[in-house]
Amino acid sequence: MDIALKILAVIVGAALVVAAIGSAIKTVVLPRASVSFITRWVFLGLRGIFQMIAGPSLAQEKRDRRLAWYSPLGLVLTLAAWLTLVLAGFTLIFWGAEDLTPLEAFDLSGSSLFTLGTTRPATTPGFALTFVEAAIGLFLLALLITYLPSIYSAFSRRELGVTALEVRAGSPPSGAVLVWRFWALRRMEHLNAVWIEWERWFVDVEETHTSLPAVVFFRSPQSDHHWVTAAGAVLDGAALAASTIDIEHDVQADFCLRAGYLCLRRICDFFGIPYDPTPDPTDPISITRAEWDEAVAGLEEEGVPIKADREQAWRDFAGWRVNYDSTLLALANLTSAPSAPWSSDRSGDGTVRPRLFRGAVMPPSERGGDDPTTFSA
Repeated sequence: MDIALKILAVIVGAALVVAAIGSAIKTVVLPRASVSFITRWVFLGLRGIFQMIAGPSLAQEKRDRRLAWYSPLGLVLTLAAWLTLVLAGFTLIFWGAEDLTPLEAFDLSGSSLFTLGTTRPATTPGFALTFVEAAIGLFLLALLITYLPSIYSAFSRRELGVTALEVRAGSPPSGAVLVWRFWALRRMEHLNAVWIEWERWFVDVEETHTSLPAVVFFRSPQSDHHWVTAAGAVLDGAALAASTIDIEHDVQADFCLRAGYLCLRRICDFFGIPYDPTPDPTDPISITRAEWDEAVAGLEEEGVPIKADREQAWRDFAGWRVNYDSTLLALANLTSAPSAPWSSDRSGDGTVRPRLFRGAVMPPSERGGDDPTTFSA
């Protein structure tokens, strides 16, 4: 019976060690959208705590300061979870393979993992196991350290666009303000460069925010800036330019819109947030006709040329917005984005919660495909 129990302990211990290493490789090394249960469990557990200590009732700046700790603390706790699993796993392995009490096995495992050298095994296989455990501990620590530059590089590139957008779209950013400012400065022809720049921005964010998911929750240095509200402002500006503003049609605005809503959808896929992958252009959106009319009237008062057929313009705008409306609001909710017009100002109470048992990004067959009919309004 004792032999069977010790064999079982070795098997369970080895499984814990393999789980920790597999989680680390999925989280840090694998260059694609993949998530481990351990990493997700740590971040979801921590999210529940932050929802209590940084609730919507707090002032924006105070809430933002608290939420800024969420993702960095999650990374540290993820490393702690990996090390804890390795410590527990090798404790079971040492207890099952060596003639040790549970306390002595724990002491030997801790001494090996943290390279303290305070306890030495009595057998050659035991020495080999201590070397393996020490190497795994250093490996996990080195992985996280090398992971951080990639995260902050992606964060820096993202925030460069978010900060620059304040000059063009105000703070908090607005698609209508973006269009108005270019008109007021007589630079409407330069909107093309904005759509090109943000198409690339969306492509980069899609790649980095699914392969490095912790960066999704990294907050901007300024409390009124946020990557989700910036994305919403650019998409709304492009949708207005493509549907409502009486200027020569720029296909680059269409490409920017497509890149944007695909980016938001892929991130929602990663976090298991549902959405309609093939919305109908006539499906309801969160922007009311009255809100759109008010924005259009404001632009018209400033001299911005508006298309004569308002009904068709509204249908075209809604046809574009329906592609990203629900995903934009869901991500604003998920990340507790600060209030901004037509995005986080209507995103709810911050209760969007990714599924615990969610794996990698859903394949197109499960999402319902990518219907090319939703490319245009």
